[in-house]
Amino acid sequence: MCPTQARQMLDESPAFALRLPDAISGDPMAVGTDIRTWFDGTWHAGDPPIIRAADHGAWLGSSVFDGARYAHGVAPDLMAHCERVNRSAEALMLTPTMPAQQMYDLIWEGLNLYPADSALYIRPMYWGIDAGIGAIAPGGETAFAICLEAIPLAPEDATTTLTTTRFRRPTLETAVVNAKAGCLYPNNARMIREAQAKGFGNALVADQLGNVAESATANVFIAKDNVVLTPIPNGTFLAGITRARHIDLLRRDGVEVRETVLSFDDVRSADEVFLTGNMSKITPVTAFDDVTYAPGPIAKRARALYWDWALGAGGQGPAGSA
Repeated sequence: MCPTQARQMLDESPAFALRLPDAISGDPMAVGTDIRTWFDGTWHAGDPPIIRAADHGAWLGSSVFDGARYAHGVAPDLMAHCERVNRSAEALMLTPTMPAQQMYDLIWEGLNLYPADSALYIRPMYWGIDAGIGAIAPGGETAFAICLEAIPLAPEDATTTLTTTRFRRPTLETAVVNAKAGCLYPNNARMIREAQAKGFGNALVADQLGNVAESATANVFIAKDNVVLTPIPNGTFLAGITRARHIDLLRRDGVEVRETVLSFDDVRSADEVFLTGNMSKITPVTAFDDVTYAPGPIAKRARALYWDWALGAGGQGPAGSA
């Protein structure tokens, strides 16, 4: 996918529940604006070229990343994202070189270069440099970078629509689904393209057994008779940090949340459906194929609980990991 096509997809897709600034069109390399990049020991203004043609990550796909958010002066669950990118690196047989606390501190150093009211996407990432025996597996040398991009939060009334897709989530025996790895995302991209071709914003994706796994971009929840249900983690999808946060906050608020096996018929019969992910935090679903829903009270409550937590005890700042 070329950069122009990628931007067009993001601009037109309710799956991302946001409109990107027009200024992005002037930069063919990036999704966000006002980029700052930490690489090779220092912060750089803009989007510098940092991957070489012969890097293992460039030609054999050994790359991982994580995505956190800064908004309203806080970076919720930032330490958890730093820890996860290191676990992702290990899952791809890469050597993580940046301890989570040091990564956390570096990110806050970069965040402090922006105005306090900025909305930013935070992306620490690793990729392989050299190759091991036979070239396919990465060797011992790993590169690390942090990219910060200004990307607005979705408006509170943003929604999306879902449809089915013929593509499925892989298993751990067939792909590195225990990592947030760049090589997994072409599968997601073709799910989204198929959904958009059918006139929908996102795809509701099955696991290898035909049960609901997630959407092409985020974890999925349904509500039925005031009970919240979400697919139980089964190794085919990344059970997200934001997903776990919503589950915890809803339960502490007295809402029953069950991790269980969900069928597509369960989604069709739901009272409300919503997605959770780091980019938009929570996005109500208004249609699944020919079934329609109204944005419901549980999704609204989940959003309120999340930001009450994030702007209070959960707002991680530069002083430390909590």
